[in-house]
Order: sequence, then structure tokens, then C-alpha cells
Amino acid sequence: MTFLQFSFYFFAAALIFAATMVVTIRNPVKAVLFLVLAFFSAAGVWITLEAEFLAVVMVLVYVGAVMVLFLFVVMMLDINLTRLKEGFGEYLPIGGIVAVLLVVEMAIILSSKVFGPASMPRPPGQPETYSNTAELGKILYTEYAYPFEIAAIILLVAIIAAISLTLRRRPETRYQKPASQVSVKSSDRIKIISMDAENPHADSQGESGK
Repeated sequence: MTFLQFSFYFFAAALIFAATMVVTIRNPVKAVLFLVLAFFSAAGVWITLEAEFLAVVMVLVYVGAVMVLFLFVVMMLDINLTRLKEGFGEYLPIGGIVAVLLVVEMAIILSSKVFGPASMPRPPGQPETYSNTAELGKILYTEYAYPFEIAAIILLVAIIAAISLTLRRRPETRYQKPASQVSVKSSDRIKIISMDAENPHADSQGESGK
């Protein structure tokens, strides 16, 4: 076994272990940390397959941004684990059936000769001048240009829908009006009142004179 094969199987085993811990562990913070490990392991697998650009994007975008945000959100929410465990038994039977079916389907697919090393050998190595980033860009903007644009439109619609759901009008909530705040005048904010000067010691001095 070469070092490349050992690295592939090592990262693949770490990925399977981390993914299993994500769905089985009870603590949400630990689940997010194992998900970070799963992303790192997937990036390692992609590096062994000469997909360096995808590995770097995985680490920078998912691990460096998305998963860190998930971790902070989970830690700030302070999820009640006791309440989550109450309904675990209700979904356990159907979850077990789905898990068994998934394992059986994966076993049937992986045990066939279609995915064997003979039918799907490792692709040959690329020269030093090869850039998978350039090749990915060519394929993305030529053969898959329309699916790429459709995916962008779907994401844009999802963003607009999320904003619309967040900004629903609720009568018990006070809303700011930036247009009214900008057009306000100083006379609307400050009221100057003219008052006569008063001497707080006048009464005490009059009483002492008497």
C-alpha cells in the first residue's frame, strides 16, 4: 500500500467516524465540532484525488465561516437537552427503519461490480501545469452554465423569502422608520423652555431674618 492509498483510507475512515458521531451524539456543540472534523476529512480526501481547489473551498467556506457561525449560534441558544430527549423515543422506530433501509441500499450498490476498482480505476495523474480551478471554471460556465444560473436564481429566491418571513409585521413589536428618522428636525427633538430664575436659598434667608 502506497502513502497515497494510506492517506485516502485514513481520511475516509475519519470522515465516516465523524459523520457517525454527528448523528449519534447528544450534545449539539460536540456534534458541530465533529461536523468540522468531517469537513476537514472530506477536504483531505479531495486533496488525494487532486481536487485541491474544492478542498481549499471546503476549509475556507464551510469550516472557516459556516461551521464557526453554527458553533456560535448553538452555544448562544443554550439548547435544553432534557427537553430534546423527551421525544426521542417517538421517532426511534421510524428512524431505525430508515437507517436500516439506507444501509441495505448502500450495501447493494457498493457490493456490485459497477463501483469496483476494475471498472472505476484511479484517474491518471495530471502534469504540473494543470489547474483544476481553470478546468472547473470552464466546465461550470460552458456545459453547466444554465444549471449554474438556475441554482443562483433559486438561492436568490430563498434569500428574499427568508427576509420576507423575518420582516413580518407584528403589532406588538416596535419598528424603526429610517426615512422619518433622517427627515426629523432639531425642533422636533429638543424643546427650549424659558423659565424665571429661582433662588433656592431665598426662603431660608427670609426665615432666618425673621
